[in-house]
Amino acid sequence: MRVLVSACLIGDNCKYSGGNNRSMKVLRSITGQEVIPVCPEMLGGLPVPRPKAEIRNGEVVFETGESADEAFRLGAEKVLEIAKKYRPDLCILQPRSPSCGKGKVYDGTFSGTLVDGDGVAAKLLMENGFKVVSADELEDR
Repeated sequence: MRVLVSACLIGDNCKYSGGNNRSMKVLRSITGQEVIPVCPEMLGGLPVPRPKAEIRNGEVVFETGESADEAFRLGAEKVLEIAKKYRPDLCILQPRSPSCGKGKVYDGTFSGTLVDGDGVAAKLLMENGFKVVSADELEDR
């Protein structure tokens, strides 16, 4: 099986803070699989570290107030290109992220409030027929 996965989940230090979201649950689930790691934010040209970003009224914004939408959407397009090239059977993405979140994302107030919605890369992948799951949805093994 071929799996596209948020790079932060496998331990790449690409998170906005400079760290990662390494997940043993994800690592166990991808053992023996062909893994395609991606970070939409880095693919969109954003540095590590970078300001925290959330989706506000459909636009990705940094906590500084400036728009991050162009970089996030560029990164999402590049992830889609990679997915179209490698045709993963499954995409495992970082929960709640403005790029990778599936089902729930932060509301743009930087208060920790979650709302229904998808990150820009997750949404684009799903719109193009790819099976996307949040790392939170994986069963413990």
